[in-house]
Amino acid sequence: MTNENTHRSITAWAEEDRPREKMLLKGRQALSDAELLAILLGSGSIGESAVGLAQRVLASVDHNLHELGKRSIKELQRFKGVGEAKAISISAALELGRRRQISDLRERPRVGSSRDAFNVIAPLISDLHHEEFWLLLLNKANEVFVREKLSTGGTAGTVADVKMTFKIALDARAAGIIAVHNHPSGNLKPSQADVDLTKKMKEAGKILDLPLLDHLIVSERGYYSFADEGII
Repeated sequence: MTNENTHRSITAWAEEDRPREKMLLKGRQALSDAELLAILLGSGSIGESAVGLAQRVLASVDHNLHELGKRSIKELQRFKGVGEAKAISISAALELGRRRQISDLRERPRVGSSRDAFNVIAPLISDLHHEEFWLLLLNKANEVFVREKLSTGGTAGTVADVKMTFKIALDARAAGIIAVHNHPSGNLKPSQADVDLTKKMKEAGKILDLPLLDHLIVSERGYYSFADEGII
């Protein structure tokens, strides 16, 4: 039996059904963030469509998907109409999106500027609630072939071991290193500890003929490059 919706205009469909039908007819690019989120939600609550619920959820984070990605399952469940199953669906979808960005590393992106390096690492650490220290290992063609998490800290800081940094890089036969860590506070100004660590890594790189090409501090607001600022 043919679904009668196929014979009606899209404006006549029930609001919570429109995103699915719209995707079928026009493709996923035609949908708004709220419509895509409504598909994940599946349904709204009493007196509110899935689209309306999605709009309410997005409004709570100023329509910032990165901010939504920070929300825990418990935090998502605080919205009326979002139970555990819906919260899990949202969290899983956002995590898949993050991993899709990460998977691009298989192409070995070439780094010609601090912006290139930021684009390689930002999907992993820019929206974390805690600090992490990562290494980008580059080959002779300035292509990133390894992303390695060196350490994980709390909200106030993390510790990077210079010896371990260069052991990892030497074992991988890297031609250059870019150090990266995030500031959950959003403040991109380097601390004195950040400056001291950068100088130690720079000197170690000179001795080992394995240069520290840059050190990035990353947050949702952007990044700070020690190389761009002339510190490296």
